Amino acid sequence: MRIFTVLTLLLVFFQSGLPLQIQCYQCEELTSDCSSPQFIVNCTVNVQDMCQNEVLVKEDGIHYRKSCASSGACLIASSGYQQFCTGKMNSVCITCCNTSLCNGPRQKKRAQPSAAITLTMPHLTVFICFFILLAFSLY
Repeated sequence: MRIFTVLTLLLVFFQSGLPLQIQCYQCEELTSDCSSPQFIVNCTVNVQDMCQNEVLVKEDGIHYRKSCASSGACLIASSGYQQFCTGKMNSVCITCCNTSLCNGPRQKKRAQPSAAITLTMPHLTVFICFFILLAFSLY
């Protein structure tokens, strides 16, 4: 019965797609922030696990590049350009983040309603299935 429980939990977890794919905004050197739905792409499953945001300050204004990236490539690029991130002319700033659409517009900070853990719908589904299967395995 315990093997059945573990296999069922694994099946539910992998079908939910939680750790496998994120979405990012993607554009090449636009002078607008390119954070609208038309620029949303699905990143390559199990390869591109981060979103990259690049801000370039040029003579004609601020340019944006956004894309999916692997964590290794993004972190190397961001650390390599850190010294050039001044906000002045010819500045290049590269940042990385690892949640869906995190390279889009900055979210306004909201006060946390409580210190309790908030479960999103996919997490809640996995949690409920786990709890039910655990309860049945105890019989």
